[in-house]
Amino acid sequence: MNKNTKNLSDNDINKGLSKMSIDISKTFIRKLATQGHIFSLETFRTLKATYLRTALDYVEIYKKDAIMNNILYDEHTEEKAVDVFSENIMKAGEIYLGLPLDTPFIPTWNRVESAKPDFLKKLKKLWNIIING
Repeated sequence: MNKNTKNLSDNDINKGLSKMSIDISKTFIRKLATQGHIFSLETFRTLKATYLRTALDYVEIYKKDAIMNNILYDEHTEEKAVDVFSENIMKAGEIYLGLPLDTPFIPTWNRVESAKPDFLKKLKKLWNIIING
């Protein structure tokens, strides 16, 4: 099994890139909802179909780029990721429709700073060490 396929966690929505894609989708959905967008199952079906078509178009573009540049490209793995992510858009939508008032997953930096007052200072220090050595 390819390392990327393993990290995809296509058989477990609570792990790896599969979980991450659901969390990100839910965050976008909730953010749009706070701006007045109304969602239904049909909205998520349309979003899934649009993502799927666009992503598969890009898989084809990247495949051609790889061929032109003599780079190995695993089209099957990329298409599998697209399938998983498109399904996860629907899962995120279904979760949202079941709990529309649930709290967002990704905290703002203000909430992080409130919970850990010195976190951003430590993060900046670590970043400077990484960048400057």
